[in-house]
This record gives sequence, C-alpha cells and structure tokens, in this order.
Amino acid sequence: MKKIKINNFQINEQLNPYIIAEIGVNHEGSIDLAKKLVRLASDGGANAVKFQSYKAETLASKNSPAYWDLSEEPTKSQFELFKKFDFFNNNDYLELADYCKSLNIDFLSTPFDLKVADFLSDLVPAFKIASADITNYPLLRKCAGYKKPIILSVGASSLIEIKNAVSLIESCKNNKIIILHCVLNYPTALDKANLHSIKILKQNFKDYYIGYSDHVPPRSNRMAAMEMATILGAVVLEKHFTHNKKLQGNDHYHAMDKIDLINFKKSTEDFNMLAGTEKINIAGQENARIYARRSIYSSGKIKKGQIITNESIIAKRPGEGISPIYWDQVIGRKMLVTIEDDTKIDWEMLSK
Repeated sequence: MKKIKINNFQINEQLNPYIIAEIGVNHEGSIDLAKKLVRLASDGGANAVKFQSYKAETLASKNSPAYWDLSEEPTKSQFELFKKFDFFNNNDYLELADYCKSLNIDFLSTPFDLKVADFLSDLVPAFKIASADITNYPLLRKCAGYKKPIILSVGASSLIEIKNAVSLIESCKNNKIIILHCVLNYPTALDKANLHSIKILKQNFKDYYIGYSDHVPPRSNRMAAMEMATILGAVVLEKHFTHNKKLQGNDHYHAMDKIDLINFKKSTEDFNMLAGTEKINIAGQENARIYARRSIYSSGKIKKGQIITNESIIAKRPGEGISPIYWDQVIGRKMLVTIEDDTKIDWEMLSK
C-alpha cells in the first residue's frame, strides 16, 4: 500500500479515518455562515472541511434536469440550483483557506473546471474529484498533474470506468489515489448504501486506499453507514455538514452536524479499543484462566488401590489441579490414597 499523507495526517488502514466535513454550498452564499460551519466542523473533530468551487455557466447547461429528491430540494434545473450558490470568488476561498489554517483544519474544495483547479492547487493539500467527473478526463489530468493526493468518488460508476480513471491518473505519474465508494442518490436509503462495495473496491484496487462518501441521513445522532464503513476499512470518510439538519433544500437534509460528528468520533475511539492489538492477548485474564477453567476431581469416594476410570472422576472448576487435558493420562492409574467425593486430584495421589 502506497503511503499517503494529507498535510500532517498519515492515511492508514487502522480505525482512524480522515474525516471530511463537506460544507459544499450549505453556506448559502454567506462567508460568515461558511466560517461558522468551519468552526463547528473543527469543534466536532473533522480533519478537513470541503467546499465546492464552480460557476454555474461552466458546470451545467441551462437545460440540465435535476437528479435529486425534488420533495427535499424542489429546484428542477441543475443550472438554477448551482446558480443560487456560486457567489464565492477567489478572494472568498483565500479567506476561507486562511481561516481553516487558523483553526488547524484542512481546507479542501472540489474543482469543477480547469481554471478552478489551477487556482486551488496552492490552497488544497489534496484534490477531491466529484463522482460525476470520473469521466471528465481533462479535469482528472489537470488535478493529477499537481502530484497531490487524489480523492476520487466513484458514485454511479462501473468498475471499468473506475479502472480507466485510476489508470489515467497513474499515467500522469501520480499514484497517490484514494477511491471513495459513493451512492449518487440524495439522500441514500439504508438499503441502497451497499457498503459491501468497499470490500469489492479493496479487492480490485489492492494498491490503493478505499474510503466512503456518505449520503445516508443520520438517525438519532448516529451515523450507522459511516460506522460500518469504518469497520469495513474505509480510511477516508466524507459527509455533508450543516448547522441545522431541519433546513429544507440542497444538502442540509442528509448532512451531519457537530453533535453527529462528536458522536461518530466517540464511536471510532470505541472501535479502536474494541479492536485491541493484532495478536492474541491474555493479559488481564489470569484469574479467569485459573478459576473459570476446570481440574480433575473425584466423582465419588475413591479407595486406595482403586483403578481410575471415566466414571470415578469429573472435570470441575476451579482449574488449580490437574487439567482435563491430561484426562487420558489419569485414566488407568492406581490411587495411592483414599479420597472422598468432590476432592481435587493431584499427581502425588496417583501411581506412576
């Protein structure tokens, strides 16, 4: 596995995922709200925040239809929706990048055109590619050319499309690739998350780390999809982030908030404690080894000179005497002393 660092964070296969709180356009065009969301994500324990850098005119045709849940986001045109939130300019992103630095949280923003990628190249420690751009080869080449880690979402993509995109990035002499399983439905139902795809991606891309971009709405401040993805080996997790999950429209309704994030971080701490070390460890179980295991006891009175049979002995707790692993070695020996029922048998009581 190729070593990949995003700023100071070493991507690894342990239960310690790099968490991207995707603010996206949930700032709704307000730089103050954007900063508030950065602060909340930082307080919640995210490693990075991510925005989306685009202009509607270079992203979508004016006739582009919606592909999201219209009951949650009623805008029927992609162009109209994107136009609502493309207010930020380069100076705004510079300001946000500086603000992120002041809070020690990584600044990321998904580029949606070549000029934006050029601009972001000095600001981001890695490039995040949206699922919909897995076939946008000019953009993939542009981002790969900066030799920074490429975080590639693969929602709605076939395996061959993913392999082709990875090969294209590799052809740019960039092998710092993290592939994110993703379902391109907003929101994603529990029975559509298909997290076994993480295992399939790990099998097909053995040289690369696998992560997960989540669109499953949290329930009761718990993010089961992200928890399961972590257990399955996702090393980078991305999820939309909001200050108010009750807000209608866009990406609020399937996003996490600060409390969700804090609870998830606690879950990952529990996972690490539950996982322990990668070796059999019996430390702390010494009493159980003695008192919960069994020894050979008499199952009735045994007289001196009597031959031990299966019927004359029994295995009982505690395990302070002869272990029943030596049962067959005890059978057939002669008793050297008379003992009563429920007596622990020692080797000294038995003939050689």
